[in-house]
Amino acid sequence: MPQQIFFHQADRKLTLQHKNQLKQFITILFTQENKALERLDYIFCSDEHLLTINQNHLQHDYYTDIITFDLSTDTKQPTIGEIYISIDRVKDNAKLHNTTFTQEILRVIFHGALHLCGYKDKSKTQAQQMRLKEEEYLRKYVSHNTVS
Repeated sequence: MPQQIFFHQADRKLTLQHKNQLKQFITILFTQENKALERLDYIFCSDEHLLTINQNHLQHDYYTDIITFDLSTDTKQPTIGEIYISIDRVKDNAKLHNTTFTQEILRVIFHGALHLCGYKDKSKTQAQQMRLKEEEYLRKYVSHNTVS
């Protein structure tokens, strides 16, 4: 069954450049992480929309830039996931980290995919490893798209 990656908009509009290349690259990320992928849905939304999800599903009462749900029924089966991303948080974080919105949205998109590949970020060590992987895939994506 061919994997499928989709980008949706809840209550925020996001125009992603080079969607097909990005989808292909996310597929490459899963392949390089030795993780089979069946379906991945990215849903772009507002802070408020994501806060409601955070409160209702995770019992967390705070803003976040991303929530990742692994909907796979079996760890031996290809991954099925939903990744919710707050455009508001990404914009604020881009300013906070002195980077572009495009760089930050790509980082968060890869971050969610890496969660589905098994990476965690709860401890300091896990967060550092996650950050290194994000940087690795950001570099690969940029070089992949400037060569292509």
